[in-house]
Amino acid sequence: MTRIAKHESSTEALTYVSAGTPQAHRPDGGQATRIEPRTGVGFLLRAGEVLRVIDPMGEQVSDLTAFDAHDHREWLSSGRTIDYANRIYLRTGDTLYSNRSNPMLELIEDTAGGHDFLLTPCSQEMFAKLYNINEPRPSCFSNLAKNLAPFGITGDQIPTTLNIFMDVRPHAQTGELTIGPPSSKPGDYARFSAHRDLIVGLTACSAEKSNNGSFKPIDFVIETEHGED
Repeated sequence: MTRIAKHESSTEALTYVSAGTPQAHRPDGGQATRIEPRTGVGFLLRAGEVLRVIDPMGEQVSDLTAFDAHDHREWLSSGRTIDYANRIYLRTGDTLYSNRSNPMLELIEDTAGGHDFLLTPCSQEMFAKLYNINEPRPSCFSNLAKNLAPFGITGDQIPTTLNIFMDVRPHAQTGELTIGPPSSKPGDYARFSAHRDLIVGLTACSAEKSNNGSFKPIDFVIETEHGED
């Protein structure tokens, strides 16, 4: 895929491909993929490639999870990552670790900050328990499960996600969590370098409170090390 200039925050020049159905393949070379509101995707990210996750409209969360492409029993771990970083807010240069303490991704560039790695992906059960919403509706968990299934990954394997652009703040004394509007402005992005071959699940979050009351798309680009697919 064509590599995007490192400091380019605008997405106007990119060609978009809608990603509304489960896909067990990579986006076409030279294209950015748009994840429509309240949907998700699954794809292969090869070692050495860079995943750029873009918020084109601002204030939209994207849930990210990853599995070793060759052993799905190894996945992205919030506990290991937070333990080794010794903080709950990740910074540029931080490594994201697996449940086996192996490096999986590195946050190499971040124009927004404020990503959450504490909360699990929203689910039908969460909507019912926290918001008394019992009718069926899309969720990050269901979208991840649907789009990771073609790779042989089940819903029971989905761990706590990295909630990109999400603003979650613990109270200093009580530890109570407050969810604020996402930190991202239109065009903000985070870039992650892959340490190994990964199966990645990515969503445009379906929880209204997490996205300041509205549902918006998320864009992503896979950048190769040498600018070619």
